[in-house]
This record gives sequence, C-alpha cells and structure tokens, in this order.
Amino acid sequence: MQKNKLAFIGGSGIYNLDILKDIVEHDIISSFGNPSSKIIEGKINGNSIFFLSRHGIGHQISPSEINYRANIECLKQLEVTDIISLSAVGSLKNDLDPGTFVIIDQFIDRTINRKKTFFENGIVAHVPMAYPVCKILMDLSKNILQSLNIKNSYGGTYLAMEGPQFSSKAESLLYKSWNCDVIGMTNMPEAKLAREAEIRYASIAMVTDFDSWSAEHEEVDLQILLETMHKNVQKSKNFIQNFSDKYFSNIDFSSDTSSTVLDTSIVTQYENWNRDTEIKLSNILKRFIKDNNVSR
Repeated sequence: MQKNKLAFIGGSGIYNLDILKDIVEHDIISSFGNPSSKIIEGKINGNSIFFLSRHGIGHQISPSEINYRANIECLKQLEVTDIISLSAVGSLKNDLDPGTFVIIDQFIDRTINRKKTFFENGIVAHVPMAYPVCKILMDLSKNILQSLNIKNSYGGTYLAMEGPQFSSKAESLLYKSWNCDVIGMTNMPEAKLAREAEIRYASIAMVTDFDSWSAEHEEVDLQILLETMHKNVQKSKNFIQNFSDKYFSNIDFSSDTSSTVLDTSIVTQYENWNRDTEIKLSNILKRFIKDNNVSR
C-alpha cells in the first residue's frame, strides 16, 4: 500500500514555510510545463511534508496565469496523496468576517480562461465532482482549527472567479444570491485536477475582507486585504504544523474513494488511447500503465 504523503499549496501571503527543517528543493518539470515554484520538502517534528507556492515566490503569477496542471502533475510525480489548499478569499456572508477560516465543501466554477483537465487529445475521462473535497481532511482541519482557537466555519461554497479584478457590486450580489459563502480566484481548476490525479483535496479559505456586495462594509481595498492576510499567515503556519502532526497519526482514509476514482471515470477504452497522450499522462495514469504492462 502506498504511504500517504501530504502537501500544502500556499496562496497569497504564504510563499515559504520557515517552520520546516531539513529542507530539500524539488525542481521538477511537468509534462504540462513549469509549476509555479520549486516544490519544497521539509520536516515538521520528523515528518516530511511538501509545500508549493501557488503564485510563486514574491507573488509573480496572477490567478489566470497559474499552470494548475503542472502544479498538480508535479505533486503527483512526488507521489503526494493529500493536498491542503490555503487561499485568501472575500466573504459573501455577514457572519464570515475577516480572519475566519472557512473549511470549503463545495465550489462553483466561473473561471473561463484556464485548462481544466488532463484528459484530452484521445483519452477522455469524466470524474465525479458532486463531493469535491475529502471529508476526512475536512474533519481533521476542523479539529485543528478548534484546538488553536481560530474562528472557523465548517462547510461553505467557494465561488471561483477568473480575476484578476475584484467583483463589481452587481456580480457580488449575484453570487450572494446563489448562497455562496466566499469568493476567490484559485481553487478552480485546482480541485478538479487533484480529483483527476486521484489526490485527496481539501481547501481552507482564509477570509481577508468582505466582498463588494454590502453597503455596510467598505469596497474591497487592497491595503486592508493585505493587512488582514498578513495576520492570517501566522495562523496558517500554526495550522500547518498542528495538522501535519495529526495527519501522521494513522488517519483512516479507507472510506474515501479519491485514490481510485479513475477506475470508473475513463471512458476511452485502453486499446483506443492516443499513445502520445498516454505518454504525456504517464504520471497521472501510472497505475493503469503498470497494470497493462506497457513498455516505455
């Protein structure tokens, strides 16, 4: 049985983890190009975890320019089994004030300019996304946040917008009318690609501001957003450290089917696979290629 391996993807404000020891940098190139940054491997209390800066060091990559496929494929190369996404978001609810950590359980994808699947050019797959995150990782996140006395909300819908501009008031009111909880720019297609790569995924959305829907709150101000985001960074590092400790204490993932989701999702019969695409997807389809004894 494959050993569980944990990775954190850090969003705005989380560009490095100074809590790591024995650091190794993985400078990996994906079949889909370069990831956002080198993937850092380091130890927390003797346990190895991986870290990827979603926007790159110094925040050089905008949400629409992130190579999501490369990021996920590189983590798959490192045999990562679980991803915790950390990202800054705006609130669409009065009770989700800045500083609240929302444990996401649903997404609405409104992005329009991004590559959203590994499966194209001769190999078709339709993965289920009704329940896009791992409940076991959600529950563990809830326990950790409570133990750290970090205000949190269990469950919430994340509206993924294209950006990089913030919402107009009309857009914000529309998303609020859909009963969305938070709005961000990066969890899609990240969550979809993690599912296609058979990696368990959870999203911790850290509220930095109220979106532009309410006259009671100031419109989104980048400086206020950044100030709140910086306050969240230390909280997120405490979360990462404590989450890692609990993660490596024999968590039972047997009820989660993410690691085998492609068994019932690939539509194209093996004999009809485009062989060039098969090679390109060799890391995503590694266990299928092994089962079929395909020589390289």
